[in-house]
Amino acid sequence: MTRSSSGTSSAAFIGLGVMGAPMAGHLQNGGVATRVFNRTADKARRWSERHGGSTAGTPEAAVVGADFIFLCVGNDDDVRSVMYGEHGVLAGAKSGATVIDHTTASAELARELANACAQQGVEFMDAPVSGGEAGAVNGQLTVMCGGDTAVYERTEPVMAHYAKSMRLMGAAGAGQLTKMVNQICIAGVLQGLSEGLHFAEAAGLDIEQVVAAISQGAAQSWQMDNRHRTMAAGKFDFGFAVDWMRKDLDIALKTAREINATLPLTALVDQFYADIQGNGGGRLDTSSLITRLRKPDTSGDKQSQ
Repeated sequence: MTRSSSGTSSAAFIGLGVMGAPMAGHLQNGGVATRVFNRTADKARRWSERHGGSTAGTPEAAVVGADFIFLCVGNDDDVRSVMYGEHGVLAGAKSGATVIDHTTASAELARELANACAQQGVEFMDAPVSGGEAGAVNGQLTVMCGGDTAVYERTEPVMAHYAKSMRLMGAAGAGQLTKMVNQICIAGVLQGLSEGLHFAEAAGLDIEQVVAAISQGAAQSWQMDNRHRTMAAGKFDFGFAVDWMRKDLDIALKTAREINATLPLTALVDQFYADIQGNGGGRLDTSSLITRLRKPDTSGDKQSQ
């Protein structure tokens, strides 16, 4: 879709991590007056110095007067901590404001927040994103939304400042459920790519030549196009961290049990990620699955025996 004007709308943005900071920056730079809050106040100060938006000391103060209130924090507990309480979002949000939660969280939380917001005359939409830090920085995120159609249509032009693709998936919680599907698919693709590259290495093939050949066919994927070189080079600081992926897969696996869905591969890959965490790799990106497959070269030891 094409980007459209957000008029004279004002926004608040809660959470200035690797995703939230550039997203809020796109809003401010795109003409949406944006006030930010971050638990680490220094991050908010640095963001303001760079983008020119204002800061606030509490979520409540950040959202006063805002038409759109964006959240991008860590997990369900983090969302509740900024939404509720004496100085939370709901303490300061005006009637008619719209809360958009970009956090990857549970569908149960989304439904809870939709009800809590409705009781105060505030609209709510769950809107987890995909595209990673690069997508946030470049304004090329994909957004999966759950909520009312009218709310989505009103919010879509504002989200277009940092998103290339947006879609309403259904009622509150549907965005989070769709993000679970996204993470399930990524987990399987990355494990398959890891095994394929490991096999190619063991067979003595040229990785670039292999990828050039198979990426033109049915094996092609975003992960292959964007991660095969760093995986081959043993570099794993270019994407979404293992710690966060495990959080997301835990949500998906819990939901699968609730809806009687069977996810054997997802459960297996989740355990592979647990192995990586156990070896101190929790902050490596998700393509680090390949590290489990590579064995130390012991040929020299054998020859010296």
